[in-house]
This record gives sequence, C-alpha cells and structure tokens, in this order.
Amino acid sequence: MEVAIDQLTDSCTVVRPSGRLDLLAAGEFKQQLVDIVAAGGNRLVVDLDGVPFIDSSGLGSLVGALKAARLAGGDLRLARAGEQAAVILKLTRLDRVFSLYSSVEEATADY
Repeated sequence: MEVAIDQLTDSCTVVRPSGRLDLLAAGEFKQQLVDIVAAGGNRLVVDLDGVPFIDSSGLGSLVGALKAARLAGGDLRLARAGEQAAVILKLTRLDRVFSLYSSVEEATADY
C-alpha cells in the first residue's frame, strides 16, 4: 500500500492511501496515522478513493487512529469511501462512528 500525505495546516492532514487496506497493510498504516497525530496533526482526513478493499484489520487501523486523534483533541474523517468500504462501514455500524464525506474539500471545509 502506498500512502500520500498532504499537510494542509499545522493540525490538519489529508492522508491518501492507495491499495488494499487489509491485514498486510493495516499495522503500518495505523502507525503512520498515529505518528501524524503525535506530531501535532490531530485533525485527519483519510481519502479512501484509492482503496478498493478494506477488511476488519483495515477497519481496526482506522478506529485506532480515530481514538488517537480524539485523545489528542482532534478527529478523523473519511472522504470518498468506495462501494465496498461504504458497505463494510454500514454493516459494522462504523458509519455512525466516523464522519463520512463525499469529497476531501467537504471534509476539510471547517477544519
């Protein structure tokens, strides 16, 4: 999995993973997100447009990063979730936990 990181402001970061967010990638991805939060970027937007598949490990990495961001006084928002990701978020009811947006611009509008 490749991950592009765009620092919009001191505390707002857009993270753009590409590839499968599964068991093989989840641990490293979560660590990248937690490292961003630890460096002061406690407001994260994860752009899921380049992620065709998420499994339970991938969901766990997002939940762990959300927890880290909220403990640091911030939040983690999801943008442009694909069909598979949207279904899995709905089935697990994580669509009620995460703020979901149709675009990165919408997700960062009030950050």
